[in-house]
Amino acid sequence: MRRAFTSLKRLILASITCVLGAAALTYLVDPLQLFRPSRLVAAGYSEDTRVQNAGLIRSQLFDTAFMGTSLAIHFRQSDIDRALGVRSLKLAMTGSNSRQQGLVLEQAIDHGARRVIWEMDDFIFVDAADIEADPYLSVDLYRRTTKGIASYLFSAAMAKESLFGLLRSIPPLRDPLTRAAPYLPVKFALSDVDDIYALPRNFDVARGYNAQRTLAAFAYITDPARSRFLGEGYGYEAMVRHFEQDAVALITRHPDVTFDIYFPPYSILQFVAMRDASPETLKIVTDLTAHIAQRLSQLSNVRLHDFRAIKAVTHDLDNYADVIHHSPAVDAMVLGWLARGEYRVDPNAPLVSLEELKAQVEAYRVPQP
Repeated sequence: MRRAFTSLKRLILASITCVLGAAALTYLVDPLQLFRPSRLVAAGYSEDTRVQNAGLIRSQLFDTAFMGTSLAIHFRQSDIDRALGVRSLKLAMTGSNSRQQGLVLEQAIDHGARRVIWEMDDFIFVDAADIEADPYLSVDLYRRTTKGIASYLFSAAMAKESLFGLLRSIPPLRDPLTRAAPYLPVKFALSDVDDIYALPRNFDVARGYNAQRTLAAFAYITDPARSRFLGEGYGYEAMVRHFEQDAVALITRHPDVTFDIYFPPYSILQFVAMRDASPETLKIVTDLTAHIAQRLSQLSNVRLHDFRAIKAVTHDLDNYADVIHHSPAVDAMVLGWLARGEYRVDPNAPLVSLEELKAQVEAYRVPQP
């Protein structure tokens, strides 16, 4: 009995030692750079942006935060900096909602952002879980609460990332592990912050973005078997409420921060799909963006830009991979428009561009194969 008790005690002590050792390794290596910029090992970055952003905000130097969904995810920080003359931090998150974006932007502002560039589309305001109960984004990690820090330090996944980072810092292993990283079960495999969720520089743009893909996507989403998804989650009252709570409240809390907000250049087919297959959704979208434009035009620290009615871009279906996601060439155009202040909404006439878009949608006829 005594021998069994001793063995159990040793097992418990060994387990505690292993857990504490793993936590110490994570603290020292700090793969997320939550406590300090990487010094002990070379920095590594993850494309899991909902986690990675918590570390970027605390480890990077920046004066401008760049926020958005998948429509802004492929921008490179170096391109943003060059076009706009800023030191940016890209915080875009695929499929993110306004609750998540608002939390992350609040943290970025608290850590130095004096300007926010915000790609704002109607989808982000769909009704979803309160941020405190969000299963996809750790509020505690961003706020660095005791719970958040403990979940980070005692995470087996983070211990694995720390061990990988440590091994990669050994000179003979650095190059082979860096080359092998994309094929290994590790997340913090990128060596350059500029590459986070950016398209490879040798990406075949013509193959990824063309009219054939765009028209195929249009046919898919307007198929009667799937068209109901066009309006999934859309409800005018709830969306206005989230806009006021998550966007307007954030902007008014920070009158010393400049907000450049833009409506992205969806292809015309996004709105035509709603027109043909879900007209009630189209009405919600136009009513919502009318409210947004009028409301933001009243705020002195906001510059609103509407890129949705630029016919030369949005009617050229070769610019898109589906009905909304535009090519890197359009990314560059967006930065140029922002830099030159083009397509800015006149605060005295905030609905002009929306009315132009509505007229284009009504008149457009889908090209036949």
